Amino acid sequence: MADDSTETPFTPYNDRRHQMFPELTASEIERMQRFGKLLRYQRGDRLFAAGEPGPGMFVVLKGTLAVTQRDGMGHVVPVVRHGPGGFAAEVGQLSGSVALVDGHAEDEVETLLIPPDQLRALIIAEADLGERLVRALILRRVALIEAGASGPVLIGQPQSASVMRLQSFLSRNGEPHHVMDITKDAGAAALLEQYSAGAADMLAVCPNGSVLLNPTEGELARCIGMVDTADHDELFDLIVVGAGPAGLATAVYAASEGLHVLVLDCRAYGGQAGASARIENYLGFPTGISGQALAGRAYVQAQKFGVEMLIPAQAKSLNCSRMAEEGELQLTLTDGRRLRGKTMVVASGARYRRPEVPRLSEFEGRGVWYWASALEAKMCSQTEVALVGGGNSAGQAAVFLSQHAAKVNVLVRGPSLAASMSRYLIDRIEAAPNIELLPHTELAGLHGDEAGLTAVTWRNRKTGSEQQTAVRNVFMFVGADPETGWLQDCGVAIDPQGFVLTGEKVASHQHGHTPAPLETSIPGLFAVGDVRSGSVKRVGGAIGEGAAAVAMIHQHLATRERSASVV
Repeated sequence: MADDSTETPFTPYNDRRHQMFPELTASEIERMQRFGKLLRYQRGDRLFAAGEPGPGMFVVLKGTLAVTQRDGMGHVVPVVRHGPGGFAAEVGQLSGSVALVDGHAEDEVETLLIPPDQLRALIIAEADLGERLVRALILRRVALIEAGASGPVLIGQPQSASVMRLQSFLSRNGEPHHVMDITKDAGAAALLEQYSAGAADMLAVCPNGSVLLNPTEGELARCIGMVDTADHDELFDLIVVGAGPAGLATAVYAASEGLHVLVLDCRAYGGQAGASARIENYLGFPTGISGQALAGRAYVQAQKFGVEMLIPAQAKSLNCSRMAEEGELQLTLTDGRRLRGKTMVVASGARYRRPEVPRLSEFEGRGVWYWASALEAKMCSQTEVALVGGGNSAGQAAVFLSQHAAKVNVLVRGPSLAASMSRYLIDRIEAAPNIELLPHTELAGLHGDEAGLTAVTWRNRKTGSEQQTAVRNVFMFVGADPETGWLQDCGVAIDPQGFVLTGEKVASHQHGHTPAPLETSIPGLFAVGDVRSGSVKRVGGAIGEGAAAVAMIHQHLATRERSASVV
């Protein structure tokens, strides 16, 4: 029997255990032999440990492999026991990420270890078997997230700005974690006091036992092994800056066609689309799909084809001086590392626009939000909220929040939603009894104290009248500005609004070169998605641009190769 279905944190998924823990047949294991190596372990030996780089997938040939979850507080929970025909791995092992669970031999165990690069090769070479494996790996990660018994422990007040910020960061990146409420758990409160932390502070306890006081996203990511510290000195065929739909599409198509690809993003995969509660007009999903689910599938798909991921990692500056002579672009990260690429794609998207409202920064993360995920929706249960904006993202958020909040006030500066929102969303908003549209209205003031937002004031732009309403949460969807500051040193051509110019709109820096439709003024540097001037600002359009850019990248590389051979 492949596994023991004793009670585990995975009980919500018992109806899918046959997919999560499939039993491999003898013939399937035989097909897998050429991708791995035989290893033997004695009783009590540890095969992998939470917080340490995972060696790959272990297929059990003999004996029993026990898998448990462990957090930094010392809590251990059983997950599953794999017997012959079972295998231990989750989706992170496609890229050799740190293990999220512990595994040890209960008796003499014989296994087939398939390292990450060979696991990807197996999934591609054995398509039918690979499909079953990938489905199981994804379901296991989802179950680990839902169980909340592994990964870092966040200790503090659950609705504090620091806890919410890190919880959102981990959730957006599909990282298991859980929160301990100091107002309900005496042990958590005592630990906070032990580190001389105040009531507004928070601690993060990593699986290896390290404790961080009020960490940044980057500090927490390093502590749990999300990002590596390798120099990455190799010359990549393609570096993609931004892991939104456009960047992930570029990476998937490029890597599937044999290019060596690296993707980086300063916060999380998915970009702004990843924060969308539900996308209902994306081709092939008639019932809709959340932005995070769509981005998560693309993220796994990219890893399947061998894309290297650096998240979080932020671009600081771009050096184009070596492109003409040596055919490479150099990207410097904020942590000082330098990356080299034969080509590069700007898919850095846009940052949320912050309206000119007094005290806005004071309440960011304490009642003012720039996205609407399940975390924020839970806080808004049966309360009144305000939402500012009239685009599709605002419409999706309003519909989503209306399922949790008692009332959603939608503030739009114009006379209606018709000019900026898809018809299906307008119909959905009009049909929701607890959504009130306030046209010709703008946010005028925010009120509150150290505990957070308590009320907002909005103003009618036609009459000048103001109204103050007791609202503890306001959601901002007022557009975004292009994230292009890191391109300044290269002199990349941009339009008056800061979006990157491409194709016939721009003259190339290289004499005699005509830019391809998605190519910037720098040969070999392409731009796709929201950051590109003239893009349609839709998920489908971004993905299409990412796919189209790959053909142009191949053409550029082929041209450079021919030029080099002539020389």
